Amino acid sequence: PVAKSKSNGKSAPSCFGYPISIFFIVINEFCERFSYYGMRAVLVLYFKYFLHWEDNLSTVIYHTFVALCYLTPILGALIADSWLGKFKTIVSLSIVYTIGQAIMSISSINDLTDYNRNGTPDHIPVHIALSVVGLILIALGTGGIKPCVSAFGGDQFDDDQEKQRTRFFSIFYLSINAGSLISTIVTPVLRGTECGIHSKQRCYPLAFGVPAALMAVALIVFIIGSGMYKKVQPQGNIMIQVSKCVGFAIKNRFRHRSKEFPKREHWLDWASEKYDKRLIAQTKMVLKVLFLYIPLPMFWALFDQQGAIQIQPDQMQTVNPILIIVMVPVVDAVIYPLIKKCGINFTPLRKITVGMFLASLAFVAAALVQVQIDKTLPVFPAAGQTQIKVINLGSVEATVKFEPGLQDVNSTFFFSFLSTITFGSQTIDQVVSSLGEKRHTLAVKNVGTTIVAELVSLFINNMAQTVNISMGSTHFGPLKSLSASNYKAFSRGSKAIIGNTSSSSCGISSKTFGFGSASTIVINECSGSSLAATYIEDIPPNTVHMAWQIPQYFIITCAEVVFSVTGLEFSYSQAPSNMKAVLQAGWLLTVAVGNIIVLIVAGASKLSEQWAEYVLFAALLLVVCIIFAVMAYFYTYVDPNEIEAQLDEDEKKQAKKDKDLEKEAEAISQM
Repeated sequence: PVAKSKSNGKSAPSCFGYPISIFFIVINEFCERFSYYGMRAVLVLYFKYFLHWEDNLSTVIYHTFVALCYLTPILGALIADSWLGKFKTIVSLSIVYTIGQAIMSISSINDLTDYNRNGTPDHIPVHIALSVVGLILIALGTGGIKPCVSAFGGDQFDDDQEKQRTRFFSIFYLSINAGSLISTIVTPVLRGTECGIHSKQRCYPLAFGVPAALMAVALIVFIIGSGMYKKVQPQGNIMIQVSKCVGFAIKNRFRHRSKEFPKREHWLDWASEKYDKRLIAQTKMVLKVLFLYIPLPMFWALFDQQGAIQIQPDQMQTVNPILIIVMVPVVDAVIYPLIKKCGINFTPLRKITVGMFLASLAFVAAALVQVQIDKTLPVFPAAGQTQIKVINLGSVEATVKFEPGLQDVNSTFFFSFLSTITFGSQTIDQVVSSLGEKRHTLAVKNVGTTIVAELVSLFINNMAQTVNISMGSTHFGPLKSLSASNYKAFSRGSKAIIGNTSSSSCGISSKTFGFGSASTIVINECSGSSLAATYIEDIPPNTVHMAWQIPQYFIITCAEVVFSVTGLEFSYSQAPSNMKAVLQAGWLLTVAVGNIIVLIVAGASKLSEQWAEYVLFAALLLVVCIIFAVMAYFYTYVDPNEIEAQLDEDEKKQAKKDKDLEKEAEAISQM
């Protein structure tokens, strides 16, 4: 049913008790998050395989971009609360955002500078320059509108719609994860297609173009709802006023530090000589919440490491948004009402505390899984070591003896070993040289009166003639007698192996390889249609099933639901009317600080085991959780609307009193 709700004397259309305007905001957020996460899903691949940047540079630029996206909300909040207002800020920065996405799509067009039409851009710097401009505009856009959209949604509700507003923030968070989920599945598929004018390449223009189109849709949808929105007007440069108020209070308190001056209820009250009660009261509300935010970045330090606790392919990361979509309505409609029926006062700060505890628990679960994974991993050579495995390809028993190592003065990472190889009565001394800190396979065979020894990998041709080998759709090229191919990566599952010699074609219809395994395959004979091969397992497959990750993802998702959704609503509810976006930006800033904590702790940590690092982060968050619980215990909830209404009433009384005094003074002067 559609009805009219009254707000400040104006009738606003509503549906099922919710303002219709919020549906435009939710759809806008879904499209914007699809745009952002879709672009981000293929960004590192674009850096590495299109711009040809090294792994380290790609990673640094990627994390710099993400950090910038969480720092720019402060700028967007200041513009919204002090200058343009939330609506105009969202529209303006969404245009910047859309232009940035379009530039990214253009920058990835291979044919833009492929003048000789050989499939490779001739002027990479042009593509890099366009990409950097596009990413800066995207960071300004997505970060700038981030605190404004959620706060603008909260503005649409009346003071008596607290329950509906709380439910809105849950729906809002649901739309974020729905957009994230769909985009992280769709855009990699789009990238995998081939497109181009003169040559067919991975279709980055489409992978970036679809997010750009969705951002344009987000902007159009948001503008369509313009006539239905409640738009709170900005009240001047409030942050500068707050900063001056805080500075004056500190300075004034320092001047009056003597005991002869009576103490005041709050240290900000020392600003009352210069600033009005309203500004001081609003500043108190903001600083109380910002102080409470100090421990929160530790949660994001753990949460944003979800990619680090995966065993299987990247698709496993979609588990989190899927669980979010399921858990948000379950927690909101079932868990919270059940807790309330049990007589437990589950306040917002208690929810946030529980969220932090659950995140710590998730990393303990991750550590337990990692311990089991470590038990199945092969022992790789440590610093200053190398490993050699010997395969006898001959028919006669062989003895291989490694003498003390010969030092190679050219490189500290290069090792040479003198090996003595004996087949029956034949003996040779072979110097085996290898790069340090690696595993190698040494194949030996007696051929006539000679002994052949060679470092090999993956396929070894143990036949007298040359053979062409292919596995699945991968070709290894012609392998001469007693030569070997390089290792190549394959998806797990059954693979067909085909061999072609000058006289015959043979193959193995299906050979199954386990996930995470590495094998050496010796081709012994190719006769008729049959391929005879020996399989030597260099690294066994993983035995820890990927399903063991699900508990940790489930726990971290529950943590996110009770922590993040609550944080958005709490930040809005405790903020004064003229600083809603500022507090939302403060909340988002904790995410940026959390990522910085990860870099600091990981860089300072000397732990060599992954599970130990998980335990370290879990312990740190548990300590922070306890500190936050103590801080939350002493926090007093406020109703900004009630405080501001009381201030309005006091100001009216004071104005009336001043007017009466003026009349009295005027009457006296006329006597």
